[in-house]
Amino acid sequence: MITDVRATSEYQQPYSTAYEQMLEKVRYEGAYPTRDRAEEAVRLVLAGLGRQLTGDERVDLAARLPLEAARVLTGQIPDTQPLTGWAFVKDLAARAGASQATTRWDTGSVFAAVAAYAGTDLITRILHQLPTGYALLFGQAELNPAM
Repeated sequence: MITDVRATSEYQQPYSTAYEQMLEKVRYEGAYPTRDRAEEAVRLVLAGLGRQLTGDERVDLAARLPLEAARVLTGQIPDTQPLTGWAFVKDLAARAGASQATTRWDTGSVFAAVAAYAGTDLITRILHQLPTGYALLFGQAELNPAM
């Protein structure tokens, strides 16, 4: 039996232009060889972030991301025990079966795109909600309050 390739692609939803642009930004930032590799990073990191964010910050970030990215973020149940930035990277590396260095690279590449969609004010709110270590993952200095 011969199958028509077009028949199966009819039922696949094309990605939105905004999501395609996000993938291209991540591909560029991360110097990934293919868009598929960039998408793997996006899905891994956004799922992890979705397990960390709660409340208004989670809702506001989802509203600013392309729909496909927002679905990955909000498709996760938040963990009851938040992870520090370094523990976040180690957790993602274990889930992906990848090195911590590669996962740290993936996280920075994806968070650069997320920050572009979220804007400075929302990223600041997100960083205030998350434990220490995430500012560096978003490419910002980790500021500690003066004692």
